[in-house]
Amino acid sequence: MEDQFSQPMQRARAAVRALHRLETLTRTSSARRSRPSDGHPDGPGTMPPVDIEAGPDVSAERASSWNPGQVGHHGLLASTRALNASQRRRNLSGASNTSRLPDGRALLEGEVGAATPDNGAAVPQDGAAPEGHEAQLAWQRMALPVISALHFQRAVARRTQSSTGEATRTAPPVPGHAPGLLPARSDARVLLHLFTSNILNVLLLAIPFGWAAHFAHWPAIAVFVLNLLGLVPLALALGELTEDLAIRFGEVVGGLLNATFGNVVELILSIAALTKGLFTVVAMSLLGSVLSNLLLVLGCCFLFGGTRFKEQSFNMMVNKACCSLLFMACIALTIPTAAAYMYSGTVGAKPLANLSHATAIILAFIYLCYLLFTLKTHSAAAAVPAEGEVPETPALSLGAALLMLGGITVVVAVCSEFLTGALEEVSQQSGLGQAFLGLIVLPIAGNACEHITAVFVAWKNKMDLAIGVALGSSIQISTFVLPLVVLVGWIIGTPFYLNFDPFVTIVLTLSVIHAYFVSSDGNSNWLMGVQLIGTYLLIALLYLFVPNFAPNTNHA
Repeated sequence: MEDQFSQPMQRARAAVRALHRLETLTRTSSARRSRPSDGHPDGPGTMPPVDIEAGPDVSAERASSWNPGQVGHHGLLASTRALNASQRRRNLSGASNTSRLPDGRALLEGEVGAATPDNGAAVPQDGAAPEGHEAQLAWQRMALPVISALHFQRAVARRTQSSTGEATRTAPPVPGHAPGLLPARSDARVLLHLFTSNILNVLLLAIPFGWAAHFAHWPAIAVFVLNLLGLVPLALALGELTEDLAIRFGEVVGGLLNATFGNVVELILSIAALTKGLFTVVAMSLLGSVLSNLLLVLGCCFLFGGTRFKEQSFNMMVNKACCSLLFMACIALTIPTAAAYMYSGTVGAKPLANLSHATAIILAFIYLCYLLFTLKTHSAAAAVPAEGEVPETPALSLGAALLMLGGITVVVAVCSEFLTGALEEVSQQSGLGQAFLGLIVLPIAGNACEHITAVFVAWKNKMDLAIGVALGSSIQISTFVLPLVVLVGWIIGTPFYLNFDPFVTIVLTLSVIHAYFVSSDGNSNWLMGVQLIGTYLLIALLYLFVPNFAPNTNHA
């Protein structure tokens, strides 16, 4: 009886050795191709794990206690057939690698056959098995499917573990799956990141001090400076929240949101100054925002980008469309200004108010046409190309985004109220004219985040995006914010006319022409940036050294 089972045991040991060789070759080939091993998925007929490291006797012992019927179609022939198919797939996919795995069935059967001594026993032609041959076949049917199933099970385990780990590390967020209405936990994480991811957010600490300075009656300069610094991170947060809502609502609604809240700091500052009768500050702050974006920001983009790259190129069509819109806005401002200046005896307050209101409505309509042009009819031409761009999804829930947008807008309104309340006293104490504070100081603080963003993307050679930030903000202010301030003044009974100082209007028109000629060929370098920045400094020095310049701003 012992001789009867010795040959099957030798076959089982040989099969285990063959499995070790096959696994070694499989690992070597997989490492060369950097591909996970293929294998059968675990099914109802999969053999439980067998510890081949414990030796062939243990494997054979477990095989003897296992029901061969559980294997089913995963028997020896099916397993080796699937193994050979898997090897063929590897060979086809790794065509560049000429090394091939040995045939699985041949390896197993060769090892088992070599381990069986030739005792001369042959199967008779009538089908009767010799003595011991029946038990030998039973052991072979049990042992070899166990080994084949074990190989495939371990291969599947390795492949599943590697793919799961890779997916856990690199799986991107699924596009189109926005947060719901109020998922509080995810919103808290996003808001924490929003207020801690930028170094400018340190200036948020200035907000409570600025409010305390107002109520404690600190010096006017302290109230002005603290509230002015607090507006910088608030403008950054408003921009992030507006972009998040724009992703959720689409391009058209997103463009309107960006127009409304993208320059909400300038809008609230202007309305707060308008309610206090600071017409010079209102007019100069709006025109100063256009000039700072057109000359200072665009010049810094050309300068810093040109110091890193010898020459940078951008979309000429977008540049021409922006400059033509700005030139049209200059014409719209020049007409009432020239009429009031040249025909001051015949043009009274009523005709000037009607002309200003009509001009504001036309400018707002043209801005809507500009949105239609850039977002719909010519969106492909105006789009900024991006390599490997992934569709964006909103980070905040709708409720949290709207709540934060409203809350930050209220804080901006309070800071603007305190700031404008101290502005007149600051002008008297510091010797700086209201025209200089409105034209230079307020626009730089209100647009600080946009300035930094534009320069940063220009440094990365994304000039289309940089010009879009600089010129786009100028267009929003001149064709949307400025007309809106005129209409708001009309509604609240504090008329604001489009009657600016003629010198400022001429300077604005010449600046638009200068910016267009500098960038008309679609290329930029650092020298162009120096020219634009120099033009801005010349304008700033005039209002710095002549504090009471622009005496007739916004008077009928």
